[in-house]
Amino acid sequence: MPWSNNNGGGGWQGGGGGNRGPWGQGPSGGGQQPDLDELIRKGQEKLREMIPGGTGGARGLILIIVALAVLFLAWSSVFRVDTDEQGIVMRFGKFARAEEPGLHVKLPYPIETVETPNVTRINRIDIGMRDTGGSSSVNVAEEGLMLTGDENIVDISFSVRWRIAINGATQYLFNVEDPERTVKAIAESAMREVVGQSNIQALLTTGRGDVQEKVRGLMQQALDSYKSGIEITEVQLQNSNPPSAVIDAFRDVQAAQADQERLRFEANTYANTVVPKARGQAAQITQRAEAYREQIVAEADGEAKRFLSIYTEYKKAKDVTRQRMYLETMEDVYGRINKVLVDPSEGGKGVLPYLPLSGLKPSGAATAAGADSASGTTSATSSESRP
Repeated sequence: MPWSNNNGGGGWQGGGGGNRGPWGQGPSGGGQQPDLDELIRKGQEKLREMIPGGTGGARGLILIIVALAVLFLAWSSVFRVDTDEQGIVMRFGKFARAEEPGLHVKLPYPIETVETPNVTRINRIDIGMRDTGGSSSVNVAEEGLMLTGDENIVDISFSVRWRIAINGATQYLFNVEDPERTVKAIAESAMREVVGQSNIQALLTTGRGDVQEKVRGLMQQALDSYKSGIEITEVQLQNSNPPSAVIDAFRDVQAAQADQERLRFEANTYANTVVPKARGQAAQITQRAEAYREQIVAEADGEAKRFLSIYTEYKKAKDVTRQRMYLETMEDVYGRINKVLVDPSEGGKGVLPYLPLSGLKPSGAATAAGADSASGTTSATSSESRP
């Protein structure tokens, strides 16, 4: 035999090296092959030493198998659920129960198996862009280019944050094959639907918050209909810009629209100033016209009543009333004109001197005195000229 049994223990005895075999013996020569029969025999002896009571080979092997089976059953019957996980126990592949964090016992494999998904971790999916490391990112045109409701093209990149819903771990494990791909497809579809119903101005300025909330709602509605057990926590728009090829022209259009809004605001301000003023003037003219109308109507009513009263007196004394009306009319007529007195005794050739007393008095008194003198003179002249 090539093996040397004289060395009692240890290791590999080869040539000039320190290598030794696994059973404590080494080769007697440098290039000789080990004896397999001797190896088997030594292994059986070691196995007998390990078996209590020095039992036979078959019985000892059975005991070892039984011990290993017991250890395997014990190991596969106890499992631990971490604080950020939820234990889902499946019996022959079917859901059996859910376990909270801690140590738990189950039936050994393969009767029951356990899945422990992380139910507190927030997952993130980027659409329309890819991180290249650090703070830089690269746009993905086939995901970000979308058509708006006013027939403009916008390049959008956004992020979706999601996690397993409360009490949704079972649905997450059994109803969705690839959660990340599912969330990404639904997010892109929802964003295209919302963008298709919006105008580009809202997407670039004040409507970003509404777009984010609408997309989150549509995504959650779709995922709930699939019973996916996934909760969308946030949708955040990262960038929303026109395509790079037309961004300069788009900025020019935006500048023109800003000027248009400014001019419209100035016009509205001017209108708010002029229109109330014109309305006030119109109301003032209307009030004056109504006052004039009421004055004329009142004067007409007064004249009518005066005429009726005079007519009543005229029927009672026609001559006196006629004379009085004549005198009052002449007084009213001659009181407003310049007068020249002519003496009829001279055949219409003699002109009497006339001193206007109104020029010697103050304006108010002169006017009254002139009216009185004119009335008296006119009355006298009239009475003299009457036959």
